[in-house]
Amino acid sequence: MFDVYRNDKRDLLVLSTGSAVPVLCSAHKWRKSRKRVLKVSEEIKSAVERQGYYLRNLRANRLNVNTERPVISPSRRPTAPVQSR
Repeated sequence: MFDVYRNDKRDLLVLSTGSAVPVLCSAHKWRKSRKRVLKVSEEIKSAVERQGYYLRNLRANRLNVNTERPVISPSRRPTAPVQSR
């Protein structure tokens, strides 16, 4: 299982259950998620096994790898104006 923490700068920290917050990350005030996390992606799991933690900024600009343009979610795509008859 894993413990998930967030801070006021919208950073995400994932640790194995019962682990202490690393000294590198202890400068910020972390809030623990109330939900237990049983499964994480292979990328996060391998980082926790290798480093003891996984750290990511949730505000990072999501770019489409092929076009290097920001990804627009379907709910935010512009729609064509409605023409009156």
